[in-house]
Amino acid sequence: MKRLLILTALFVAVFGKDTFEGHQVLRITAKDAAQITLLKELSGQEDLGLDFWMEPVHESSPVDVRVPFNSLQAVRAYLAFNDIEFRVMIEDVQDLVDEEQRRILKYQVVSTDDFTYSNYHDLSTIYSFMDMLVNENKGFVSKIVIGQSYEGRPLNVLKFSTGSGRPGIWIDAGIHCREWVTQASGIWFAKKIVKDYRVDRILKAILKKYDIFLEIVVNPDGYQFTHTTNRMWRKTRKPNPGSRCVGVDANRNWDAGFGGVGSSNDPCSDIYRGPSPHSEPEVKAIVDFVKSHGKLKAFVSIHSYSQMLLYPYGYTRTPAKDQAELHKVAQKATTKLQSLYNTSYRFGSITTTIYPSSGGTIDWTYNQGIKYSYTFELRDTGRYGFLLPANQIIPTAEETWLALKVIMTHTKNNPY
Repeated sequence: MKRLLILTALFVAVFGKDTFEGHQVLRITAKDAAQITLLKELSGQEDLGLDFWMEPVHESSPVDVRVPFNSLQAVRAYLAFNDIEFRVMIEDVQDLVDEEQRRILKYQVVSTDDFTYSNYHDLSTIYSFMDMLVNENKGFVSKIVIGQSYEGRPLNVLKFSTGSGRPGIWIDAGIHCREWVTQASGIWFAKKIVKDYRVDRILKAILKKYDIFLEIVVNPDGYQFTHTTNRMWRKTRKPNPGSRCVGVDANRNWDAGFGGVGSSNDPCSDIYRGPSPHSEPEVKAIVDFVKSHGKLKAFVSIHSYSQMLLYPYGYTRTPAKDQAELHKVAQKATTKLQSLYNTSYRFGSITTTIYPSSGGTIDWTYNQGIKYSYTFELRDTGRYGFLLPANQIIPTAEETWLALKVIMTHTKNNPY
């Protein structure tokens, strides 16, 4: 134990990275509302350093939590005393982080044909990829900088267009920066579009009427931080005045039920909503783009994990006025997704399918009149969680692309 703590301290001091030696991810199954209340009380114990990957909301959904090595004994005892069932999903988080790091290669790429889509990449490599893609496909692909992050990084959006004055379809990834399979999938989507737009009749028909906008890294400051310092970081990186804790959950920062259920006013919480709606520059940049464009007809935000396709609302149980249509499209999209590798997705409104949450992206876009607003939660269902092995990147992207084409095609065929 003492040797482990010394080694961990030395690693952080020398390399500047947080380590997760001996951390475990537990899957907890509450059997009733009383046990959910006990888990919420547990989550409020800041001294334990718990990281809830899936929040305790209701007994029908499992609760996944990363427990630091020093807190394992206390947490296990608490669960046993209260007769709350659990099992170990990840035996040692650092083992998965180490394996992931071994596969991240730094190499010189001269074209997007040479790019390794089956690996995770750091921010500079992703930005280089975007520039190469634009240079290789001038007249079809362009790069728009819609703003700057708190730390001054460009918020880059790829635009795929075969004409001018078109309505648009928006896709983004990485608003929660530790969800690396989302950014990796975004890279694959970008290359897929340029490879297929002349030969895939479905994609060709979509691009004949619509532009596609793709923001691969919504939260670049946080993503950089996951590579340099803390692999499990979720939020933005803007300091919070009067608090030692940094960052806002950018998916609780939108003006849609802001400050309500499923968000926190505690700057140290991973679901901290921020001081006001659109306070984060990364969110405000998208808000301004949506409003200035004025003709976005579909908006898809890519998250992980839990294998779900969600539509509004999250902040209220009142059904969206277009719920029947949104549900039908989600059913068709998830069926198409499953047809490739038999990956099963649940689908439905945010509040009934995953958990109530306020201040979310697609609730705001839907309220702005973008009917086809969806959120994906990609692979897996918890075996690896946010540490999905790199060999699953391409299969994940491939099956998700099939579902995306269903949503985009429906948007094309049902103008409003």
